[in-house]
Amino acid sequence: SVLRELVKLMPRDRYLYFGDSANAPYGSRTTQEVKALTLRAAERLMDRGLKALVIACNTATAAAITELRSLYPDVIVVGIEPALKVAADRFPGGRVGVLATPVTLREEKFAHQLERFASMEVCPIPVPGLVELVEAGRPAGEVEALLGPILTPYAQKLDTAVLGCTHYPFASAVISKILGPETVLLDGGPGTARETRRRLENAGLLWDGPGEVCIENSLNDPEILKRSRELLDAAH
Repeated sequence: SVLRELVKLMPRDRYLYFGDSANAPYGSRTTQEVKALTLRAAERLMDRGLKALVIACNTATAAAITELRSLYPDVIVVGIEPALKVAADRFPGGRVGVLATPVTLREEKFAHQLERFASMEVCPIPVPGLVELVEAGRPAGEVEALLGPILTPYAQKLDTAVLGCTHYPFASAVISKILGPETVLLDGGPGTARETRRRLENAGLLWDGPGEVCIENSLNDPEILKRSRELLDAAH
């Protein structure tokens, strides 16, 4: 979901997308496990010669972004955060739901964000199991069966819902159906793409080529690679 925003904003650049489905979901792992997996993935990608590394996962950003920036000071490293600032700007004093993995919600980084936006009423909503359904390409009916009991208590009661995991935008139609049309859904993908473009532009590193997207996965399974491409293409 972050890659689609990057491609939308910078269609002429070259992208190498690495999905770690063999170890997904990160949101149910310990912070140390997530950090180790993220550093290992970054090392693998850095060996390919990168001008920028985008951590397109809220859980991985929370666990490893500081260390990654320390390890690779000469590379642009951009993380993703729940779109709480956007929610605060658009709904000052409003009631905001944050849908996220359990790890993201218990991270110190998230606690700091809550302090920054104390003027809002923030409802943390852990959504275990949704990442697995998205990864498996399960139909909307199964997604609704999972989310119904979790989200129904918040139906018609939120001004906005922040999608705090990069898998969740692919379930946005079901989430909106349960919460109701009055609840505005926000995710951090567009802001991450804008920040990446700004950093690349400032460094004179924007590419004006024909555009290219290479998708790889730790499972190296043709089905997961096909599904990744379909999710990306369906967004445009």
